Amino acid sequence: MPPSAGTSLKPVKKMPAPKTLPKIGASNLTRDLDLSQDELLALLDLTQQVKAHPARFSKALAGRYLSLLFEKPSLRTRFTFELAIKQLGGDAVLSVGPIGDREPLRDVARNLDRWTNCIVARTFSQTTIDDLAHWASIPVINALSDRYHPCQALADVFTLQEKFGDLRGLKLAFIGDGNNVANSLMLSALRLGMNFAIATPAGYEPDPEIVTQAKALAAIAGAELLITNDPAQATRGAHAVYTDVWASMGQEHEKEQRRAHFAPFQVNGALWQQHAGPETIFLHCLPAKRGEEVTDEVIESQQSAVFDQAENRLHVQKALLLMLIS
Repeated sequence: MPPSAGTSLKPVKKMPAPKTLPKIGASNLTRDLDLSQDELLALLDLTQQVKAHPARFSKALAGRYLSLLFEKPSLRTRFTFELAIKQLGGDAVLSVGPIGDREPLRDVARNLDRWTNCIVARTFSQTTIDDLAHWASIPVINALSDRYHPCQALADVFTLQEKFGDLRGLKLAFIGDGNNVANSLMLSALRLGMNFAIATPAGYEPDPEIVTQAKALAAIAGAELLITNDPAQATRGAHAVYTDVWASMGQEHEKEQRRAHFAPFQVNGALWQQHAGPETIFLHCLPAKRGEEVTDEVIESQQSAVFDQAENRLHVQKALLLMLIS
């Protein structure tokens, strides 16, 4: 109720952001392993602080600007990066369309270098990300490429940390295509001590080079990596079951072929009831093709955490920007 006459209200004291924020030594996030183990843990800790106390960081990036370059359509990535920089006191400029068509990519990078403080790029090719990082002296963030999706994986492991606490020893199962999301999840989960199982149709397994990296990370962390063509085997005993669309952007011409190959890999009520536990959560990076890789019965269930993941993209990207450009 309103205060009575003569009553003075004390202003709410805003807690300042920490004076010293952790930094990322590589100065870019082109791929998941650009973050060291300590930097990854620091980012997860900072994300927790940013989410719990957003007002403390509301002016942390005042006067800083992002270049957003999007070759692919986007809802979550575009909104969460724009909102992240604005909620930290800065702003963003968006460009949609092919990068490097009107003028050489190296010129694009060096122009943006003069005007803004960071480049966030969502591209068809990892080569585009790498070239931007080569030519720009400002940080470059991979907001999705054909090979990696590091920002999504960061939000996912943070979501798992919120749900389960300690990540070490958890089992994360990925059912579907060995794609960019699977690559990033595999690398991030294993290095944090999580066990990772992926079930794909034959011929759709993750990239062999990334699997080699993942095996090395698993050995260091004492975690287990399972690559199988059996979704039931991957799901059994999992704390979280994750899936993604069967045909990613740029693979539309393979849609019908993939639908036939992936039909037995649908995350549906039967798979869930037979192999998932009562505490198992469902994850999806969205957008979802309901009735294909997942059914409404699963994605709309109480065990679904897909919108927690989507929200956490905002918080983890705030932490990432603070570590890169504050």
